[in-house]
Amino acid sequence: MGVLDEKVAIVTGAARGVGEGIATALAKEGARVAVVDRDAITAEETAARLRGWGAEAHYFHCDIRVTAEVDACVAQVVERWGTVDILVNNAVATSAGMAVQDITDEDFDLVWQTGPRATLAFMRACYPHLRGGGRVVNLRSGSEFQTLFGYGHYIAAKSAIGGLTRAAAREWGRDGITVNAVCPFVLSPASEAFFADKPQQLERIISGFSIPRTGDAEADVGRAVVYLVGPDAGYVTGMTLSVDGGAVFTA
Repeated sequence: MGVLDEKVAIVTGAARGVGEGIATALAKEGARVAVVDRDAITAEETAARLRGWGAEAHYFHCDIRVTAEVDACVAQVVERWGTVDILVNNAVATSAGMAVQDITDEDFDLVWQTGPRATLAFMRACYPHLRGGGRVVNLRSGSEFQTLFGYGHYIAAKSAIGGLTRAAAREWGRDGITVNAVCPFVLSPASEAFFADKPQQLERIISGFSIPRTGDAEADVGRAVVYLVGPDAGYVTGMTLSVDGGAVFTA
């Protein structure tokens, strides 16, 4: 028996990395997991792996930049399983390594469309089904507080997600919906690529953590999400849980 038995969870960007870790943790607690991604091959493999462990999991294709596809994706999940109990907005696409003055409209639009706008689109589409006990977890970033060089547009988008999380928590609490965020430090494929030619910078960053190691997508981040969407966090909303080994302390 899991704490999320028969709960229906949507996880965006669940084909790999942090999203896969979250999807795996939810599935191991009994949730029915909608693996939402654009990468059909990898996402199908992830869903198949979850089914191999005895979970109910299915791949749903969605370009999260397109509101009509978001609405259709949520409708397909509801058609398959009857509702949505848990929404995890994890997916985002961005470039990195450029100074603020070099950020183009295209760079900004990409992270904005896949970040706060897609987060809002999924929250809006899921809202009728989440009423009466639903859980939302949005992904933020420690870069909002550390302000690393080259992440200006990404920081802006993630900060907007933080604001949206707090606003929805305030408005949706009376509907029985909690809305929280997780701020992880995990070396995803994208971050590994970014630090590939900067190993000393990565080592310097990690050496400043209270727990000087990188996080595990399932054991650390996934389990934190299980807590936020599970029965023990029913009175927790509007909060950001840092899962980063003490990289950033926030009040």
